[in-house]
Amino acid sequence: MTGGKQPRRARAALQRWIWFVRFHLFQKRSLKQIRIEQVQGRSLVVTPGVFNPVLFFSSSVLAELLESEALSPKEASVLDLGCGTGVLSVIAASNGEKVVATDLNPQAVRCTRINAILNGVEKRVTVRQGDLFEPVRGESFDVVLFNPPYFGGRPRDTFETSFRSDDMATRFAAGLPLHLKPDGFALLVLSSRGVGEDFLENLLANGLGYEAVAEKDLVGELMTVYKVNRGLRPSSPEAR
Repeated sequence: MTGGKQPRRARAALQRWIWFVRFHLFQKRSLKQIRIEQVQGRSLVVTPGVFNPVLFFSSSVLAELLESEALSPKEASVLDLGCGTGVLSVIAASNGEKVVATDLNPQAVRCTRINAILNGVEKRVTVRQGDLFEPVRGESFDVVLFNPPYFGGRPRDTFETSFRSDDMATRFAAGLPLHLKPDGFALLVLSSRGVGEDFLENLLANGLGYEAVAEKDLVGELMTVYKVNRGLRPSSPEAR
């Protein structure tokens, strides 16, 4: 491990600890309530036990990118992995895309279906329950959207699977090439507080390149959206 990596990982570990303390003290109680949120001008119902894109920011960063830059080609096939409230599915479907949304959490599956109906895109969004790529075995897509659980560690309940995992970086990078069409790409959002380097290193190990296409500084936390595909020239994670 290089000297440069050690300070970065130490800072990230401290930031993660602060995040978990703040979450358990101030935000966890909100998970037991039904909330109505606004993301990119769209109303979303957030049911109990579902990842809130307003409280946790990362989904909102990717949603902002999707809103400003419609996916190409038109009517692209889109996979929304770990769909949560379905905010990304709603935006993609509103732009005319055909979306398959998946989530391990049955509460998130129900929430996505509600929000697709609420936003009038239910005919273009198919929602399936299951772990990562398992619900779309044998299928490939033009675009894969993923706001992953980018903190390390074993999840203690179903909700924590939305932000904590021991092996997500490895499994995502190994499965992604099997589910991208030849000219397809993924949009992956990572936080400077998480294990982003693990995701990038695993992508390279599986023959995938990446480039940063959007960043947002949230005061002590940098959110970066990466475009990932086979055609991009791989760049070293140390360069970030």
